[in-house]
Amino acid sequence: MLTLVIIVFILGYVAIVFEHPLKLDKTVPALIMGALLWALVSIGHLEVVGFDHELSHMEEVLLHHIGKIAEILFFLIGAMTIVELIDLHRGFAVITNRIETTSKRKILWLLAILSFFLSATLDNLASTIVLVSLLRRLIPDKTERLWFVCIAVIGANAGGAWSPIGDVTTTMLWIGKKVSTLGLIENLVLPSIVCLIVPVTVLSMMKVFKGQYQSR
Repeated sequence: MLTLVIIVFILGYVAIVFEHPLKLDKTVPALIMGALLWALVSIGHLEVVGFDHELSHMEEVLLHHIGKIAEILFFLIGAMTIVELIDLHRGFAVITNRIETTSKRKILWLLAILSFFLSATLDNLASTIVLVSLLRRLIPDKTERLWFVCIAVIGANAGGAWSPIGDVTTTMLWIGKKVSTLGLIENLVLPSIVCLIVPVTVLSMMKVFKGQYQSR
């Protein structure tokens, strides 16, 4: 049964990775994979332990994980609502109007620094949503924008690692008193900066980030 679970996971993950070649939204294989994995895990437990006892246990586990998934979904709904309200009232214009340069390299570093510190104070998921909305206003070309979105994701993940509210996992550890705020900053701020500077330095030397971008 364990082998079958691993095979289903690998096949599902491959289908998600090759979303564009398969022309299949990644939500479909993700949902199918999740349903099949839970079904296989349930069948495996029922074979080992009695039906009545294990059914009760599986219900508790399933409700626990559904609750965790619901937390993420409600968080994303709230974050996207805030972003849309800001965008509706032209809140992002405060930032875009102050960006006068059209140099791709300067925008690259500016975006990396902004995402790094924004993620540490907001959340890596919410900050990525904010920055994607900001880039839509700033860079009209979709192909160019995707490269900058990658930088926003890198900066958000690096910045969220050293703050107790920068990442869902870190927040859970902090709430459970497994880590402290000062301990996270002391031990992870320098590695987080390195994780930001190294990829951004490499990308700044690529051809795609040379020259000027076409502003709106």
